[in-house]
Amino acid sequence: MSRIGKNPVAVPGGVDVTLTPERITVKGKKAELSLPLTADVTVSREENSIVVQPAGDTRRAKAMWGTTRANIANLVTGCTDGFSKTLEINGVGYRAQVQGQKLVLNLGLSHDVEIDVPAGIEVKAEKPTLLHVSGADKQKVGQFCANIRKWREPEPYKGKGIKYAGEQIVRKEGKKK
Repeated sequence: MSRIGKNPVAVPGGVDVTLTPERITVKGKKAELSLPLTADVTVSREENSIVVQPAGDTRRAKAMWGTTRANIANLVTGCTDGFSKTLEINGVGYRAQVQGQKLVLNLGLSHDVEIDVPAGIEVKAEKPTLLHVSGADKQKVGQFCANIRKWREPEPYKGKGIKYAGEQIVRKEGKKK
């Protein structure tokens, strides 16, 4: 029995949920998000909650039970509050700035890195070394942050690079004489 899947997803006031056999759509104050449903789970709407049950006793149905419930909970949270991640840039001369719908990164390369900000994502550069990425879709926010981080991952000797706020970099000892 799935510990995550058996819990119903609470639907707060001001959120509209449209349920069809193949898709669930959640509309809130921040955004409108949808999720395709598989035939392995049955999703039903009860008063102020959404309940997910496995359609059969197969291994895939049990796996999709908790996954679908977690994805629906992310839809509801994204439409009400949204998701955000913070990136820190460490290194001499490393900085970032937002120019319209482009993020410009100076990362010690021979050129500036320009990244287009996807629709539904908001990027703020509070300081030149601190980025706040926010949006309604958890997957898009996480993927965009991973794409930014990939340009200069933190290295273990000096800790230079782009890291998530609160991330611990495992440091290595340098050369000895």
